[in-house]
Amino acid sequence: MSWQAYVDTNMVGTGHVSKGAILGLDGTVWAKSPDFNISAPEAQHIAQNISNPGALQGSGARVEEEKHFCVRADGSFAYTKKGDSGMCIVKCKQCILVGLYNPPVQPGLCNIAVEKLGDYLKDCGY
Repeated sequence: MSWQAYVDTNMVGTGHVSKGAILGLDGTVWAKSPDFNISAPEAQHIAQNISNPGALQGSGARVEEEKHFCVRADGSFAYTKKGDSGMCIVKCKQCILVGLYNPPVQPGLCNIAVEKLGDYLKDCGY
């Protein structure tokens, strides 16, 4: 399966993720939703800070030019919030999953969808 198919089917296709992306550990965008306007500096910031919960909690994460506040992080995942929207970020062995939710999508359902894909990719060595 292509990286784009994982975004389209296993993230956005669930109905629980509004927009999604798969990043390399260096912050390069491997695949993303067509309407997800994550910039290179935003992706690199996430990649550089996902393993350091204190840094991500201190600086937050910007996507689509909006700052999201980190509400929970442990070095392998992070949850962010911006009003009624937010993100679930999951670090795998070789990539980083970013799932963005907007109303009416529920945060917990977004987290489940992204984390489930993350678990699958980790089991496959990614």
